[in-house]
Amino acid sequence: MKKAFVFFLTAALYLSFSNTSAFAFHAEVLPGRIAPGDVFLIKVTGIRTSRGLQASLGGKKFSFSRYGRGSFVAIGAADIETKPGIHVIRLEMGRNKAKLKLRVRKGAFPEQELTLPEDKVFLKPEDLERVKKENERLDNIFDTISEKLWEGDFIPPLDTGITTVFGTKRIMNGKWTSVHRGIDMKGDAGEEVLASNDGKVVLEDDLFFGGNTIILDHGQGIYTVYMHLSAFSVDPGDVVSKGDTIGFVGSSGRATGPHLHFGVKVREVSVNPVSLFELKL
Repeated sequence: MKKAFVFFLTAALYLSFSNTSAFAFHAEVLPGRIAPGDVFLIKVTGIRTSRGLQASLGGKKFSFSRYGRGSFVAIGAADIETKPGIHVIRLEMGRNKAKLKLRVRKGAFPEQELTLPEDKVFLKPEDLERVKKENERLDNIFDTISEKLWEGDFIPPLDTGITTVFGTKRIMNGKWTSVHRGIDMKGDAGEEVLASNDGKVVLEDDLFFGGNTIILDHGQGIYTVYMHLSAFSVDPGDVVSKGDTIGFVGSSGRATGPHLHFGVKVREVSVNPVSLFELKL
């Protein structure tokens, strides 16, 4: 496995005041260092309300929620394709502004060479049209920012190992390359798949690549995706709790055997699910 990019997050904070008031707050990024595609927390303390509090990275805005007395947090993400160098997270609270520096170091992701039947790699025109429509539908879902539903830490949907890690570069038949933007988890056919956190079922359908797929909306632009299921145990519109059974492991869609493809989106950015499991919320 080739060495991955590593992002260095510093909690250096620069405050610029537009008035002479004694207003002050503290902000930090946790954890102190992350890999590309990882999530992180922006924690702001010393304020009574999040009204007027805004943060963004590369044009992507984050949503804050209360985290104890006088403290608010937002879950952010750096895209897997973020260029090396120094990036800035911009914070605003009324007319007061702050900057958090984000340092990016060059690296690489693992590669995986696969040999598959040609019809598994290159799609027919009718299949391409179906995939295009499905992607448009998914984009509309991930573009929606709803109220916060998640509570506390996110948990793995299966208590098993990972067979393909996030960011793996797949070279198929020496011709076609794709990047794995989720994780593949071991699972026996029919094994229960659990909701990673509280959320609402916003998609339950048979997709071309993912087969039987469930998407949960956890609020604030955070979504979890469960693919290749053999069956569902929830319905569209259901509100589920963390740890509820939502479906069962299968091999539907473009899968060569029973397993779960698990993905996470944060404000339309595909992120490493393992980093979300490790985030202390």
